[in-house]
Amino acid sequence: MSSGGNQDFRLGFLTAVEDAERGFVGGLLVTNRFGRPLEFQCTAPVKPNRTQQILYGPTLRPFVLAELIGKTLVEKIGVKPHIVLGETRELLELGSWVDIPVASILAATEVSDANPEDTLPIGSATVLVAANDGWDRETLNKQSRLIPKDADLLEPFERVREALKETLRISLNRAS
Repeated sequence: MSSGGNQDFRLGFLTAVEDAERGFVGGLLVTNRFGRPLEFQCTAPVKPNRTQQILYGPTLRPFVLAELIGKTLVEKIGVKPHIVLGETRELLELGSWVDIPVASILAATEVSDANPEDTLPIGSATVLVAANDGWDRETLNKQSRLIPKDADLLEPFERVREALKETLRISLNRAS
């Protein structure tokens, strides 16, 4: 993991929305430490067919979200984040596919159950970090202290979801 300067610590916010007709659309917003956008990328819809649903079973959703959508977005993004945050634990599998630390925001009720060695306080949240080669606790800990303590890490996910919904709306209107 390149540590970069303290002033350029970047967070990636990765999420996906599901459209019943078109499947999953994922988005990755990279922000500076104050939550200001630096770059946004989104995927085309990914809709598993019935055979894939049967064959992948309960592993389908993590496969689509992490391997297909997440990996594609991290590879495509020009401004690389120092850590990628996901809304769900399903996105932690992305850590197997990229060399950037991947973490999932923990609900307040989940924090006490998590292994402290796998967690990190960032802003007002605690995150669970996936095990991968990019996970350097000391560097991440130092950089994450640059994030204001009262930073709401859930709010950027709302921005990503709204941008994805707008993208879907625009593409639907073009198809009509």
